[in-house]
Amino acid sequence: MRLDEKELSAIITMVIEELQQREKNNKTSGNGIFHDINDAIDAASKAQQELIELPIKKRNEIIDSMRKVILDNLELLSRMAVEETKMGRVDDKIKKNELVAVKTPGTEILETEALTGDHGLTLVEMAPFGVIGSLTPSTNPSETIINNAIGMIAAGNSVVFGPHPSAKRVSHKTVELLNAAIMEAGGPQNLITTVYEPTLDTARALIDHPGINILVATGGKAVVKAVLSSGKKAIGAGAGNPPVVVDETADVRKAARDIVIGSSFDNNLPCISEKEVIAVKAIYDKLIEFMQEEGAYRIKGDAVKALEELVLTQKDEYKARSCTTGEKLPPSAYGPNKNFIGKDALVILKELGISAGKDVKVIIVETDKNHPFVFNEMLMPVLPIVKVDDVDEGIKTAVEVEHGNRHTAVMHSKNVDNMTRFARAIKTTIFVKNAPSYAGIGVGGEGFTSFTIAGPTGEGLTSAKNFVRIRRCVLANALSIL
Repeated sequence: MRLDEKELSAIITMVIEELQQREKNNKTSGNGIFHDINDAIDAASKAQQELIELPIKKRNEIIDSMRKVILDNLELLSRMAVEETKMGRVDDKIKKNELVAVKTPGTEILETEALTGDHGLTLVEMAPFGVIGSLTPSTNPSETIINNAIGMIAAGNSVVFGPHPSAKRVSHKTVELLNAAIMEAGGPQNLITTVYEPTLDTARALIDHPGINILVATGGKAVVKAVLSSGKKAIGAGAGNPPVVVDETADVRKAARDIVIGSSFDNNLPCISEKEVIAVKAIYDKLIEFMQEEGAYRIKGDAVKALEELVLTQKDEYKARSCTTGEKLPPSAYGPNKNFIGKDALVILKELGISAGKDVKVIIVETDKNHPFVFNEMLMPVLPIVKVDDVDEGIKTAVEVEHGNRHTAVMHSKNVDNMTRFARAIKTTIFVKNAPSYAGIGVGGEGFTSFTIAGPTGEGLTSAKNFVRIRRCVLANALSIL
């Protein structure tokens, strides 16, 4: 049964009040939420010792229960995320939460290798690390927790989450729901833990704690740098700036449709979303025309300057310099205005005094490759389009503006040679051809999903097999029956 807006708002208000009351009570009842990070880690350590004593069959039952509770609460978690963070779209967050509940791999992805020969039998198995510390973003708060929790528990670990402070309520609710599901399936309490008040201090304490065996960071460069400099094994899923190249052989109408729906998905918050379009001049005008038909609003003339002033902010270190010298600053001098990250295109247009139809999903603007819109990961439905002479220039430009993040790239083309050359040049973890960017995480494309896409450390789309230690068990000169 689908609830109306009033009923849903009442439920969300009730949930938030319940969480606030629990904070005041200064206690935890197995829901995984603690006031002290050390208590959260100790509880997770105890739970992990209980987990590894359970058979794999029980672990599978736990994961099935986790999936079910998320599928039963898709709308609640999605609305909580939008209301708390003021970013994204409820309908798209529902799709993302459903995606991670259904397409995150469990224990089935863990495969034991057996080696036999003249000298006996060797087993190569995947064993848990123990307690994992996982830092999660505000852009995909519940999705990242669900995705990581399933994969980490499937691998036999417990996990302590360090959520972004601006998404703590929805993160708490996600942890609470998952722990309830785990215990209902016969698993230990506090297999997933976190703290009531996540801060930079609690994140640092999580990183430094000797009881944390491995760190996983999903977010911007700063958080990835922090875990990579910890001295511990760390998996870093950093930022991206995915370019999409459209050459003269592409199905231009389909490319336009795919780019609009991919770049506007959850208001461009996903790190895999198309952030800039690079189109060859032969199809450039037609691509823009078709994109407008698919829900893109084209900004031009004086409105471009107004848009820049609205959604860009000048970094502090450049402010004095520009005032004193009057020089034109590089695109790196600017960043996205946080007030518009994850906002609807119509909200941005309204601030500009522009009235547009409800079908508008994304704002497009023609720029050169050196524009701040191209240089920065904007995380909002503002999509720059750059014209190039040919596909060679397009590939070169795409590699330049992707900044070596090696995260995601997209191409629309029917020329296999062009796609091959782009793939070899861009070297991204995800490379999508002739589809919206989200095909790369299993939406309309084959393969499992992940919201921890580890480009900096090379694991790629993470799953349970990335959260294990590889162990070799050797029985010499026996049990080989060749």
